[in-house]
Amino acid sequence: MNPIDILFPLIFVVTAGFICAKIRFLSTTHFEGLRTFIFNLAIPVFLFVSMFKADLQQALSASLLLSFYIPVVTVYLCVCIGIKIFGKMSLSESAVLALSGCYSNTVLVGLPIIIMALGEQYGALVFMVITFHSALLFALTFALSSNVKGDIVELLKPLLLNPVVLSISLGIVANAITLPIPNILLNGLNLLSEPAIAGALFVLGASLNQYSVKEAWKGALIVSVIKLALLPAAVFAFAKWGVNLPVKQVAVLTLMAASPLGVNAYLVARQLKVKQDVAASSVVLSTLLSIFTLSIWLLTLVP
Repeated sequence: MNPIDILFPLIFVVTAGFICAKIRFLSTTHFEGLRTFIFNLAIPVFLFVSMFKADLQQALSASLLLSFYIPVVTVYLCVCIGIKIFGKMSLSESAVLALSGCYSNTVLVGLPIIIMALGEQYGALVFMVITFHSALLFALTFALSSNVKGDIVELLKPLLLNPVVLSISLGIVANAITLPIPNILLNGLNLLSEPAIAGALFVLGASLNQYSVKEAWKGALIVSVIKLALLPAAVFAFAKWGVNLPVKQVAVLTLMAASPLGVNAYLVARQLKVKQDVAASSVVLSTLLSIFTLSIWLLTLVP
């Protein structure tokens, strides 16, 4: 499939959101209401229904999880150590920059691309992997940061109670116990979940107006290269040659890793009060550059 056929609809919706926010077609209050609906209701319902319908025997795979998280954690630690030694930064700064090079915007960018390129049945693999994504990388960052005050469990509680994590977990439980959900209710949930992907992309475009690349573009460029090239290459190599996963599973994991930086990494940087400018700039720059890098990965991975 031509990468343009996959990426253009997504870029179109993101651009529409960006323009609507730029010209103030919708007010800040409107965007906040839309964001609340999309991220606290539509997306959780979408994830729950998708996980409820998924083939858990295919999705629940230790080799799949290890093929993603071993290279991700390895790249994270190598980047963190490298920046501390050669960049002569504090451990807290190094940890935040490593997070910015390894945290993927999977739900908003990776998931729609994977579904369009490979089919809805591969969404279940994405859901299983992202269940642990934020908790693991954020826990590492908080643990390595010297600026953390208080209990790490308290800091991570909002992540563990995140609607995305909860909806996937509930979907897995409902699937495992074959919860008898009436078709009429399932049809209602399906209808409620339909705006999830398009709405998330629209809100992503609108959110890009809040950040600027100018202040820290050099650091953001380095982070973006790590995020869009080094990380997916490591995941691809480990999944393909280290674990020898099936071709389409390799494609799923690589496209997840190749997704641009998620905005939550900036929120962590803001909470720790280090490298906020680089994290914010990296969100925008990696999103823009991912149009080209994802095209290359799609050409490589999807026949």
